[in-house]
Amino acid sequence: MNVSWNCIDKHLESSADKTAIIFEGEQGDTRHISYQQLHDDVCQFANGLKARGVSKGDRVIIYMPMTPEAVIAMQACARIGAIHSVVFGGFSADSLRDRIEDASAVMLITADGGHRGGKIVELKSAADKALSSGCESIKDVVVLKRSGHEIDMKDGRDHWWHDVIEGQATSCEPEWVDSEHPLFLLYTSGSTGKPKGIQHSSAGYLLNAVVTNLWVFDLQDDDIFWCTADVGWITGHTYVAYGPLAAGTTTVIYEGGPVTPDAGRFWKICEDHKVSVFYTAPTAIRALMKFGDEFPNKYDLSSIRLLGTVGEPINPEAWMWYHSVIGKERCPIVDTWWQTETGANMIAPIPGVTATKPGSCTRALPGIEADVVNEDGDSITEANKGGYLVIRKPWPSMLRTIWGDDQRYVDTYFPKFDGRFYLAGDSARKDADGYFWIMGRIDDVVNISGHRLGTMEVESALVAHDRVVEAAVVSRPHEVKGEAIVAFVICKGERPVQDEAESMVKELREWVGEQIGPIAKPDDIRFADGLPKTRSGKIMRRLLRTIARGEEITQDTSTLENEAVVLQLQGKE
Repeated sequence: MNVSWNCIDKHLESSADKTAIIFEGEQGDTRHISYQQLHDDVCQFANGLKARGVSKGDRVIIYMPMTPEAVIAMQACARIGAIHSVVFGGFSADSLRDRIEDASAVMLITADGGHRGGKIVELKSAADKALSSGCESIKDVVVLKRSGHEIDMKDGRDHWWHDVIEGQATSCEPEWVDSEHPLFLLYTSGSTGKPKGIQHSSAGYLLNAVVTNLWVFDLQDDDIFWCTADVGWITGHTYVAYGPLAAGTTTVIYEGGPVTPDAGRFWKICEDHKVSVFYTAPTAIRALMKFGDEFPNKYDLSSIRLLGTVGEPINPEAWMWYHSVIGKERCPIVDTWWQTETGANMIAPIPGVTATKPGSCTRALPGIEADVVNEDGDSITEANKGGYLVIRKPWPSMLRTIWGDDQRYVDTYFPKFDGRFYLAGDSARKDADGYFWIMGRIDDVVNISGHRLGTMEVESALVAHDRVVEAAVVSRPHEVKGEAIVAFVICKGERPVQDEAESMVKELREWVGEQIGPIAKPDDIRFADGLPKTRSGKIMRRLLRTIARGEEITQDTSTLENEAVVLQLQGKE
C-alpha cells in the first residue's frame, strides 16, 4: 500500500476539483488547493526528492512553518517511501540537531522563515546553526521561500524549493510498501534527557487516522474541518496531514498565532471559511476566554456544528464557555484522550451516541481496551478511585518501537505488570458510569499547553549554563497552559538575590528557550544554596512540588540534609 495514494489519488476520479486544503497565512494571504492540485504538487516535490537521491527508507527532517508545503513535503516523503520526521518550528537549533543526528537524516526541508505572532520565525538561521556542528548525514537542505527576508544559502548543500520542483513531472508512481513500513518518526520528550523517536507504521497508523476522523468528528462530504495543531505535533499529523485527506475532507491550515492581530483571529477564520468542525487545545480556549465574549460575538459562527478538544483534560469552566459562547449551546464537544504514541484518538465520545460530561473524555472507542488498574495490574472497580491508565490489547496505530532503541521501547511502555499492558504514563479514574477522567502524569513529564516536556530535558538545559551547578524542575497548575514549569536552581558562588536574581532569571529563561525552545522556558525560577535532599542524596521532588504550588508542607522534612534550604525555596529567607 501507499499512504499518499490513499490520501490523494483515490479521490481523483470522483473529487479532483474538491478543495483539499484551505490555507490562510498570518498576514492574510489565502489559497485554495484542490485534490488535483495537491496531487500535482506532491508528485512534483516527490520527483524533486528522488532527483536529489532520496529513496525508500531514507529519513527526511521537516522543519517548516505551518503552510501547505509542510503537508506536501510529508505526503511526498510518504509517496516515495522515505521516512519523515517533522520537528516543530518552535524548537531550537540544538533540539533540531539532536533529532537529525538520532535519525541519521539525509535531507532537511525548511523555509527562510515563517510568520508567527507578528514576527518572522528564523527557521533557516536555526537550521544553519544546527548543521554547523555534527549532522554529517545531511546531504541536502531544501528551503521554501516564505518570509522573503534575506538568508544565507550554502552552495552545493542548500536548494530553493522552487528550483527543486522546476521541470519535474506532475505524476509520480507511488512506492508500494509493506503495511509495517515506517511512515514517520516523531520525537517526544521522556523522563530522561534524550527525546524518543516514536516510530509509526503505514497501514495501521492510517487506518486509525481515518476511522477516528470519521467516527469522532462525524466528517461529512461538505464539512470544512479545522484542527488548529501544528504539524510538528502528532495532532497535526493525524488530524491535518493524513486523516482528513484520507477521508476526502476539506482541511484548514492557518500559519500564525491565535491573537494576531487580535483575539478574534480564530473566530474570523471560522466565519470566513465556513468551518464546520473545529478542534483545538484547552490551552487555546482558556487563553481566548480571558479576552471575554466580545471577540467571538463579533463573528458568525453558525457554520460550526461540532467542537473538539485535545492535548490535556479541559476544565469544566472552559468547557462551559466553549459550549455556550462558541457552540451557542447547540454543538457537541468531543474531548479526546490520546498520545503521540497511540497515533490517534483512543478515549473520546462519538457524537450522537455518547452523552458527554464536562471534563471527561468519556469512553474508549470501539476496539480500544482501556482500563484503570492498581499496582498489581487488577482492574479498579470502585468508582472514582485513581490508578494507572493502561491499554490492555494492541491497536492498529500503536507505536511500533523507539527508533534505534527497542529496549527503551519495552522499558518505557511496558515496565510494569509483566509487560502485559501498554502503560500510558497517565493516572486516571472511572466514575460510576464507566467514564474516564484523566488526572495527570505519573512520571517526570509536564504537560505545557498540551505538549509534553521531560523535566530532565529542562534540567539538563539549565545545568548546561556555566553559572548553574544543579537544577530540579517540577510543575504547578496554570490556569491557561494547564501546567507551568518551576525550576529550583543552585548557582556557582553566592546565591543570587534581588537585582542579580532578576537578571539571572531572565538570562536562564532565554537560555532554556535557546536550548529547547520557547515553550520550555520556566515560568518561575527560584535560587537556593542547595536542593532539599535526603541524607542519601535523593532530591525530595514531592516537597518541591508542594513548594511550587504554594501548599502547606505536610511532608516529613527531618530527613533533609539541610532544612534551611526549604525557607530559601519558599522565598522566606
